[in-house]
Amino acid sequence: MTARRLLLATGLVDELPDVPGVRELWGRDVLHCPYCHGYEVRGRRIGVLGTSPNVLHQTLLLRQLSADVTLFLHRSPELDDEGWEQLAALDVPVVVGRVRELARDGDRVRAVVLDDGHTFDVDAVAVQPRFVARAELYEQLGGTLTENPMGRHITRDPAGATDLPGVWAAGNVGDLSAMVGASAAQGVMAGAVINADLVMTDVRDAVRARADRTAARSAAGSAVTGRGVVGR
Repeated sequence: MTARRLLLATGLVDELPDVPGVRELWGRDVLHCPYCHGYEVRGRRIGVLGTSPNVLHQTLLLRQLSADVTLFLHRSPELDDEGWEQLAALDVPVVVGRVRELARDGDRVRAVVLDDGHTFDVDAVAVQPRFVARAELYEQLGGTLTENPMGRHITRDPAGATDLPGVWAAGNVGDLSAMVGASAAQGVMAGAVINADLVMTDVRDAVRARADRTAARSAAGSAVTGRGVVGR
């Protein structure tokens, strides 16, 4: 199969923390985005599992939705003084220590369990996955992914063009934080730009072909005139 242009809209993979119960409850009682899933857990007991430097920001967002939010530092970096002050001002308890598992009742979360056996009852748990773009084809074509605190993605300009000529990207493969609306808008923009690029390529080819035909006719006319002179 061949193509004149390529638009990658292959999304990403969520690399989840290696804590028993997280994968089993992912998308139900384990969530990551307050804007995507926060409404469903508003007012409930929410635990935040620390796995990245973004954990403070995630905790503060969730605190808007519930007065009962607990931060489990787990593997996240130590908070600075300002972070501790912010959490104290919002009455957010902070639990230091590694999390062993999420205890479950069937397909629902029941508690966060620490390595030392301490148990904290919760109704929902927020985590920060590492987002990795589905970009195997891009790498096979010679592209290189960009690392940022959220994960790995394809670098793209506002219109979707990547570092590889003729290759565009839209959605989470090039923007790890894009929601559905933003991803769809990127696809529309990239599609329009690709179409315009193809149109102008065809126009340039047509202009070049016309110039070649004109040059060929001119050369043929000169050759006929030359032979006529010689004949006389």
